[in-house]
Amino acid sequence: MKVVVRKSAIPDNRAFIIKELVAPYFDPNWHFHPEYQLFFVLEGKGTRFIGDNIKPFKENDMVLMGPDLPHLWRSNNEYFNKCSGLQTRGIVVYFREDFLGHSIQQKEEMKEILHLFQRSKRGLDIMGKANSQVGEMMTELTQQKGVESVIQLLKILHTLATSPDCYPITNSGYVNLNKESEKDRMNRVYEHVMNNFEQKITLEEVAAIANMSSSSFSRYFKSRVNKSFSDFLSEIRIGHACKLLNDEERNISQVCYESGFNTLSNFNKQFRDITGKTPLQYKKECLISQKLFE
Repeated sequence: MKVVVRKSAIPDNRAFIIKELVAPYFDPNWHFHPEYQLFFVLEGKGTRFIGDNIKPFKENDMVLMGPDLPHLWRSNNEYFNKCSGLQTRGIVVYFREDFLGHSIQQKEEMKEILHLFQRSKRGLDIMGKANSQVGEMMTELTQQKGVESVIQLLKILHTLATSPDCYPITNSGYVNLNKESEKDRMNRVYEHVMNNFEQKITLEEVAAIANMSSSSFSRYFKSRVNKSFSDFLSEIRIGHACKLLNDEERNISQVCYESGFNTLSNFNKQFRDITGKTPLQYKKECLISQKLFE
């Protein structure tokens, strides 16, 4: 698997980089880089991995991440089918903390934005009014150049810095202990799990993929992801179950087995532990939401 060593290389003569992404699926490589990243999903669905957090994503998902925070937007498996006709679209902005120069960082006027940078080390989910405002501003930014574009980026950062709609993503104690040299190993693990979570996956087989013993892999994985491999696998399966529960025609039993669980009792327990709700409660809420938007 190709591993991206540095996700973006901002030229010395540029303050930041903005890209419009259009592809059958988002980059499937787990990675981290020294730049801040603001990412807005315009089209596409899948599972999002940021630090020790796992969450489904869809259109309008927006995140600001600080430097060296591991992440991956893994499109659903159907996006990798060449005949599906599906595609993903997004807008991504890369910038450094000193994109305006070192001296301005010490100025009083930058205080709120510098606080935003500090908070973004845990990753920030951008919701509500800020999401819609910044989404429009990012779309405008793709058409702007020169000083106008720098002013627009400052406006975006100020909007985020003063908004109550930015929520931390990773746990407060999360620390990235991953090394650049480990990216390929973690990518193999993530890819195997995402391709096979609907079936039985043993610790031994994943440890073998990582070229480690089971005990060594358990310690290694927990130190990097801040959770055990079994908890990680359960979160992926429950995330998939949440997507399936949106389907009115699927019953709870079907969702259970299609998500990789062998018994309904275990599925119900894991679902409640992770979401705080029973599968039935979750499904009813989904149906109510769908009817409200019909």
